[in-house]
Amino acid sequence: MRLCTWILFSLVCSQLGGKIAYGQATDRPLDRFEFNQIQMGMPFRLVVYAHDEESANAAARAAFARIKQLNGVMSDYDPDSELMQLCRTAGSGKPVPVSRDLQAVLTRALALSKKSDGAFDVTVGPLVKLWRKARKTRELPPADELADALKRVGYRHVRLDEQAGTVELLVPGMQLDLGGIGVGYAVDEALAVLKTHGIRSALLDGSGDIGVSDAPPGTAGWRIGIAPLDPEKTPSRYLLLKNGAVTTSGDAYQFVEVGGKRYSHIVDPQTGLGLSERSSVTVIAGNCTDADSFTKAVSVLGPVKGLALIDATPGMAAIVVRAPAGKPVTHESQRITDWVFEKPAPKPASQ
Repeated sequence: MRLCTWILFSLVCSQLGGKIAYGQATDRPLDRFEFNQIQMGMPFRLVVYAHDEESANAAARAAFARIKQLNGVMSDYDPDSELMQLCRTAGSGKPVPVSRDLQAVLTRALALSKKSDGAFDVTVGPLVKLWRKARKTRELPPADELADALKRVGYRHVRLDEQAGTVELLVPGMQLDLGGIGVGYAVDEALAVLKTHGIRSALLDGSGDIGVSDAPPGTAGWRIGIAPLDPEKTPSRYLLLKNGAVTTSGDAYQFVEVGGKRYSHIVDPQTGLGLSERSSVTVIAGNCTDADSFTKAVSVLGPVKGLALIDATPGMAAIVVRAPAGKPVTHESQRITDWVFEKPAPKPASQ
């Protein structure tokens, strides 16, 4: 499970008989409905505002069905997924036709790979496989296996022809891993489905990848707590967000300690090693695909280069927390003040 951004729904609004008046398009009130499902091997939480339970249920079913469909496209755990079928053609010398969804995700991924100079790279599959094993055995991957895996990593070995709708993996044994972007893409697509069902206000949380549409009725936005570096602590800042996304990635839950050194599940594509400095990266963006993928790029690049990447990308902001000497140090991008934050209300002295 990835590091989950805390969510607190703070709805300060006028209520009529337990229902909330909303907009001028209809006099019918809206109710809040919540749904939880396991999708893509992780918990998804969906909150929608709808006029009745029937329409809320129909919209939720359609949104979760879309996520399930995308898992069949992007999963690296399912040997029959479209992604895995593509990977089995690596080194064959033949371009392979791909679906609209897989092409869209790979197009976004390769663009970020180029922009981040390879800090984000979906060809890290061979390395990810080694580190998954390392977390189970609590032993570092053997040096020769790491060296071999690195030979099969590199976004420049992916040849995408957008006009023809084909992808060719140039090196035998390549393995794509969409874990750093796929959930964000699924969140965006599910929110789009909700809109076609008339849901104007929704929040979808894919285990820390959070996308929202319009604000809850009578509020300025969805109130989302920014996860601290220490998962045992509560948030000290809350983001008011609408029609956007926020993702937090870090090593709070997924890591391995070997010889007293901590290695994150986030792997540097150039060294093949898991990141070893405590880190939490939160990215705010206009869509969840970007928020999800940029957290990985910034994590690998570090605060200076990572925030320079964020500052060079319109409509995006980020917070990076690291603890180089055991004490958390916070770094922020230039546009962080463009977003509305709240601090938690102070507790009474008696508490």
